[in-house]
Amino acid sequence: MHSRRFACFLLGMWLAGGFLITWLVSENSRTVDRQLAQVDPAATLRIKVLGPSETGMLLHYQAAELTRHELDILGIAQLAFGAFFLFFLLFGTSEGKFSLALALVLLACVAVQRFVIWPEIVSLGKLTDFLPTAAESGYRAKLLVMEGAYFGVEIGKWVVIVVLAGILISRGRGRGRSRSSNVWNKFNVVNKTDDGHVDR
Repeated sequence: MHSRRFACFLLGMWLAGGFLITWLVSENSRTVDRQLAQVDPAATLRIKVLGPSETGMLLHYQAAELTRHELDILGIAQLAFGAFFLFFLLFGTSEGKFSLALALVLLACVAVQRFVIWPEIVSLGKLTDFLPTAAESGYRAKLLVMEGAYFGVEIGKWVVIVVLAGILISRGRGRGRSRSSNVWNKFNVVNKTDDGHVDR
């Protein structure tokens, strides 16, 4: 019972971490847009020296580098976390094949993100970092596709996590009810035995 609770706790941490990093990634880009829309007076002179377009390009480059750094750390952390969770479910619980298969799917999704999609995003991102926004580029279109694939897999992981957590919770409740029923049945048997006893 406690092992299932711990497994659900791990899944909750995994899901919360995914939500957090997704929010941080989107916030990196929004921060640049806010800075460009509301320029600090102290930065106005420096922006005039570089020019608005060059300044925006540098800020977006910084945000892209920060995003790449965050997602790189996330990928490594999720690989370790996913492997730990799979081994814990395998050796620390009595879960069946379906739950183990879902945990394996989670780890496989992380591996695809880290070793297949992520290297493409990094290389394409570096090729498009200093392209003008208005410039048409096949690299930029491909980058958008790869980013969509990355976050599509991420959303798929969230769905699997929710399903797996639901299975663990439902099985935990089912076993808890069966134990309560067994205790109640034993109690009734004892009562019937006592009722049948006649004092002499």
